[in-house]
Amino acid sequence: MFKFAKQYWITILIGAAAIIGWQLMTTKANFLNPVIFPDFGEIFGVFTRSGEELLQGFVSSMKLLVPAYVASVVLGISGGIFFGLNNTVRKILMPYVHMLSPLPPTLFIPYAIALLPSFQSASIFLIFLGSFWPIFLGAIQGVLIIEKQYLDNAKTLGLKGYDFLFKVIVPAASPYILSGAGTSLTLSFFILTMAEMFGAESGMGYFIQYYSDFAQYDYVIAGMIYNSAVILIALLLFEQLKKRILFWTNLKTDSD
Repeated sequence: MFKFAKQYWITILIGAAAIIGWQLMTTKANFLNPVIFPDFGEIFGVFTRSGEELLQGFVSSMKLLVPAYVASVVLGISGGIFFGLNNTVRKILMPYVHMLSPLPPTLFIPYAIALLPSFQSASIFLIFLGSFWPIFLGAIQGVLIIEKQYLDNAKTLGLKGYDFLFKVIVPAASPYILSGAGTSLTLSFFILTMAEMFGAESGMGYFIQYYSDFAQYDYVIAGMIYNSAVILIALLLFEQLKKRILFWTNLKTDSD
C-alpha cells in the first residue's frame, strides 16, 4: 500500500483535488446545479444502499462480455495467424477485411436484433464483432513482421506443425497480438455499456440508464464511477498478464 501511494501520490492528489473542487462548487459556491452534480456524500451513499444491485449488474455484464471476448481472442488469433502464414488467402481476402473491419458494430444492430433469438445473444455478437478485428489484424501484422531468417532457421532445425506454430510463430507475433487484445478489451466494455443502455434489463450500463430516466443523478454518477473502476481493474490485470507473457521483452507497464 505504501509503495502504491509513493508511486501514485500525484495521481492521488489530483483525484482528491477534483473531489474537493466538486464539493466546493456544489455545496458552497453553488456554481454547479446540485441536482445534476450531487455532493460526494450522496454519491458514495449509493454504494451502501445499492451495493447488491451493482454486484448483480457486474455479474450480468460479465455474462455478455466474457464469452464474446474469449471468442474474439480465440478466433482472432487463429484466423490472424492463418492469414499471416498463407499469402494466397491473404491476397484474395484482405480487401474484404479492409472493407469490413472499419465498420462500427452499431451498424449491425438491426440485423443482430432481427436474426438472433435474444438480447443476450445479440449483445454477445456485437461485442464479439467489435473486439475481433483488432486481435485479428494484430495477429496478421505480428506474423508478417517475423524476419525470414528466423523462419528459415526453424525449418532448418526441423520444426514444423505445432512445434513451428507454438515455438516460433506465436511467441514472435505475441507483442502485436496482445496489443490488439488490449485494444479489444477496451472496445468490449464500450460496446457492452452501449448495448445495456438501450436494451438490457440488468447490467452496469443498464444501471446508469435506468436511474438517468428518473433523474437520480447520484445513482448515475455512482454507476459511472463503478463502471470506471471495473474497467480500470480489468485493464490493470490485463497489463500484468501481458507483462508475464512478454517477460522476454523490454515491456514496461504503468505499474512498474
